Amino acid sequence: MSFFAHPDLFQPFPKSLRSHFLRLSFVNVVSNLMVPLAGIIDVAFLGHLSDIRYLAGVALASVIFSYIYWSFGFLRMATTGTTAQAVGRGQEKQVWLIGIRNSCIALVLGVGILLLRWPLGELGFWLLGAEPDVELAGRAFFNARIWGAPATLINFVLIGWLLGRSRVGKVLLLSAVSNGANVVLDYWMIVRLGWGSAGAGLATALSQYLMLAVGVALIIREGFPAIANVRTGFAQMWHRRSLHEVFSLNADIMIRTLALVSAFGVFTNISALFGTTTLAVNTLMLQVLTLTSYFIDGFAFATESVAGMIDGQGDRPKLIPLLRLSGGLSLATGLATALLFTLFPEFLFGRLTDHREVVAATKDVVGWLFPVFGFGAIAFVLDGYFIGLTQGSILRTSSLISTLVGFAPAAVVAWILRDVQWLWLAMALFMLARGLTLARKVPDTVRSPQTS
Repeated sequence: MSFFAHPDLFQPFPKSLRSHFLRLSFVNVVSNLMVPLAGIIDVAFLGHLSDIRYLAGVALASVIFSYIYWSFGFLRMATTGTTAQAVGRGQEKQVWLIGIRNSCIALVLGVGILLLRWPLGELGFWLLGAEPDVELAGRAFFNARIWGAPATLINFVLIGWLLGRSRVGKVLLLSAVSNGANVVLDYWMIVRLGWGSAGAGLATALSQYLMLAVGVALIIREGFPAIANVRTGFAQMWHRRSLHEVFSLNADIMIRTLALVSAFGVFTNISALFGTTTLAVNTLMLQVLTLTSYFIDGFAFATESVAGMIDGQGDRPKLIPLLRLSGGLSLATGLATALLFTLFPEFLFGRLTDHREVVAATKDVVGWLFPVFGFGAIAFVLDGYFIGLTQGSILRTSSLISTLVGFAPAAVVAWILRDVQWLWLAMALFMLARGLTLARKVPDTVRSPQTS
């Protein structure tokens, strides 16, 4: 049975859950939008400098950080799903064990990234390649931002844990602290001090530590009684079966994320081969994609929390109407954003850079936003759905098929022909494959016992 023929597809979504979902979505959207808006302001600060190499260098180095940080995105995603399910089962003690265990794992991984920062940087810039002045600017950004690794990974867990508990108000506060600080520090270090890409990297790292400090303060304020109860079960946190389940789910999500990041990394790398102008154009387009995806992720994050809670309560027939609601909102958002940038490319892209040749070149590719955002909207929501159900194997398989079968063939043609249109076709096919491979598994999750 396909998803579109499922008998529960047109069943009404309970009013109480619908209200809960919409409230979560609204706060998540506001919180998520702060992240790309801060990134766009980064691009705007760098894009208005006289030398475009700073913008291109940060775009190049950001690919490396995408691999590093997105590879550990399982820390947030697995935490959200398992926490939401524990909340649905009413297991408060388990909720705290999940948060503490995953925070310890994040700290160890973050310190490991710092210890390996030199080989990671060397390998990354060797694989990507760029013009010497662009690479120099990228290295300056990398060497500054890498020091925020421990805080960044622990913040992944912190945000995932709060989302799993539907504490979206605290997520909103932490996002405001982190991104607000990043913007202020960017202005000071890029514009006032003239530190260029190094200033952008340092601003990002410092903002992550500030976010972590505020997050820890919030947890201490509300959590001491619960933490005290967890101490009696500390040994359970490192129980062999629990650890096996954690690492199995994390491994699946890590493979999923590496495959997705690889597609975006290859996309940016091929863009760099087409020249600095094309790289700058595609960087602006990806910033728009980032803006839209974070907007849509507000619905996806709400889907994670609600799907996990529903699954924990054992009331799976509600999952299909949940997808109908979240998928419809996401698709409408994606297409509306694509329409705006297609109708007003000069005005909107012109807010990001003073380089008129870059803005003019966006007109040749802006139409690709429709298929990329349309297919991507469905894929993002389905991602959130399976994360909430902790169905790691489905996410892993879908991402591998989408990258190797959906994206790679067209990307190879783009590289051979040096054709940016083929490159954007590869991205559209990538999003389409993600949506199709995930949608066909939805009926199985409703009628079958949970597996991870």
